[in-house]
Amino acid sequence: MAHLYFQVEVLERFCRDAFRKFGFSEEESRIITDVLLMSDQYGIESHGMQRLTRYHKGIESGMIKVDAVPEVVFETPVSAVIEGHDGMGQLIGHKAMETAIEKAKKTGMAIVTVRNSNHYGIAGYYAKMACDRGLIGMSFTNSEAIMVPTNAKQAMLGSNPIAIAVPAEPYPFFFDASTTVVTRGKLEMYRKAEKPLPDGWALDQDGNPSSDADLVLRNIVGKTGGGIMPLGENEEITGSHKGYGYGMICELFTSILSQGLTSNHTHTDGKGGTCHGFIAIDPSVFGDPEEMKKHFSVFLKELREAPRAVGKDRIYTHGEKEVLACERIKNEGVAVDQKTLVEMKQMSKYLGMDFASYFGAVSLEEGGYQSIY
Repeated sequence: MAHLYFQVEVLERFCRDAFRKFGFSEEESRIITDVLLMSDQYGIESHGMQRLTRYHKGIESGMIKVDAVPEVVFETPVSAVIEGHDGMGQLIGHKAMETAIEKAKKTGMAIVTVRNSNHYGIAGYYAKMACDRGLIGMSFTNSEAIMVPTNAKQAMLGSNPIAIAVPAEPYPFFFDASTTVVTRGKLEMYRKAEKPLPDGWALDQDGNPSSDADLVLRNIVGKTGGGIMPLGENEEITGSHKGYGYGMICELFTSILSQGLTSNHTHTDGKGGTCHGFIAIDPSVFGDPEEMKKHFSVFLKELREAPRAVGKDRIYTHGEKEVLACERIKNEGVAVDQKTLVEMKQMSKYLGMDFASYFGAVSLEEGGYQSIY
């Protein structure tokens, strides 16, 4: 896969300017950009610059409404339901987690759900928002149906990630994972690289294993069958029912509690309809937060120092790789796929931006490439 490397500041300036051109305020553009660049800096290429074309097409088609104002439609001291009015997912998600944090600081814990939103980036961003304030944070989202339930051949659930972040030393515990084997974004990266999908990832329209990323993605978009396997692949003997069940837990905290669209009904008739869920917990309702942090940090250290398997030189705890990725990317820059850059250049032209003023005179082969969106 051909990549070019750019400093974070370059991508940040480009993204902020682009979202301002789309009509978002300076602060809104900052939030959207922050979510995207956290993904790239954590080494999660599928949800960073790679997603720009999705937002471009969503705004252009009217699926994402730039002027939408999220509205609290139901509320108690420990909960809220937010109607997103088809706005930008990152902005709605940010507001929802801020609401959960404020309530948790008053009551000890809070759950906020969202309906009628759009793609909000990586779930872990919002969990980290709470963690950075000394709280335990959790975040969930459903999405366009890509997960094929155990024994089925039609995608019915989204990637439905579950994220949790907890204060610890020397860095927080940070877990963010889809309940599918991989995300749709990962298939998009394989499609761009023209590489076959690994075994155990995806199914064709008949429910048979497929290594053809383009076929699987087009089937997802066309809702013609097939999709991505749950964690545990597609058989109970390998644990497929567990990934399927985790996806259902995510659905409960997103579409069910918000009374929004379940994954199989999102992205129909030009409407996104994505639902999110956010939980913030103040550890002080269980005792001294600093003592808990020390207790958890000791356990994480013991995990990293556990006996290693033959041939393995390191045991990681969740969040450690992200810290290392940030350090590496600060020096090397963010790797951007050339086909993603083609999409960014096309977006620049649409917005009347001077692409070269950000990225220089890079040579890009634009012929013959079309985004899946």
